[in-house]
Amino acid sequence: MTVFTVFFQMLALLIMIGAGYFMARKGMMDEHTNAQMSRMIVSVFNPMLILSSAAGSAGLVSPETIATVGLIALGMFGIFIAAGMILSPFFDKAPDQRKIFQMMFVFSNLGFIGIPVVGSILGTQYVVYVTEFLLLYTIVFYTYGVAMMDGKFSLSSLKAMVNPGLISGLAAVLIIVLNIPLPGFLMTAVTYLGNVTSPMALVAVGFALAHTDPKRIFCQPKLYVFSVVKLLALPLLMLPLVRLVTDDAALLSVCMVMFGMPIGNMPLILGNQKGIDGSTCSAAIILTTILCVFTIPVLLALVG
Repeated sequence: MTVFTVFFQMLALLIMIGAGYFMARKGMMDEHTNAQMSRMIVSVFNPMLILSSAAGSAGLVSPETIATVGLIALGMFGIFIAAGMILSPFFDKAPDQRKIFQMMFVFSNLGFIGIPVVGSILGTQYVVYVTEFLLLYTIVFYTYGVAMMDGKFSLSSLKAMVNPGLISGLAAVLIIVLNIPLPGFLMTAVTYLGNVTSPMALVAVGFALAHTDPKRIFCQPKLYVFSVVKLLALPLLMLPLVRLVTDDAALLSVCMVMFGMPIGNMPLILGNQKGIDGSTCSAAIILTTILCVFTIPVLLALVG
């Protein structure tokens, strides 16, 4: 897979983001529409894509591979947590903003952007690998993430772990491990519903871009430094470590996409709930999402 092949695939995704920007600027979408779209993606379309990928991979992915992916995902979060703790003071001295930077290091957009990117570039059959990253993401967010922002651990936060993403992820693992076939009509339904994920998720990113001050996004030098560390330096640091675990080219490619994903919305949402200014986080989300169009091809080219 050449860098140009991947770049043009990423360019196609950028065009979809541009479509969302265009529709937002022309008044075809408003905040309510965008909020409803996001709910549909998280609650319906993403879970359906995960299930369709698992059903298509049933009998093709070994339990050993599933265990390997889980190990890699666990290592990724461990490195991201360590990087956030060490590096966040260099980006902001204010305690609250340091917490936000720590969250931004750890919680990437594995589902909203990761699934469309893996599905478009590598094929929907590889989305099943993303499922394990998402399962661990959910656990780490509602344990480490919430505890770090609150300054303490609370069992009440664990209730939010039970969501459509977690349920579909667990179902996907069972489908693969137990080699459970889906009836043809059900497979068709979940596949068509899952196919809605990529364009709708990217249109939602375009909406966010249309409603953010460009100066806030593109005129903060520290965010460019953060983006280089997050999108390139850390993934490249982890690549030789992953090669020690697996030499499967497809799995390596999925892992590099996961390592190089832009920041997700959860740090912003949790920060807003705690009354922390989210302007820097919002700008970083959009900037890293745009820049990953150029960094993902570089990462995948290095996989070979």
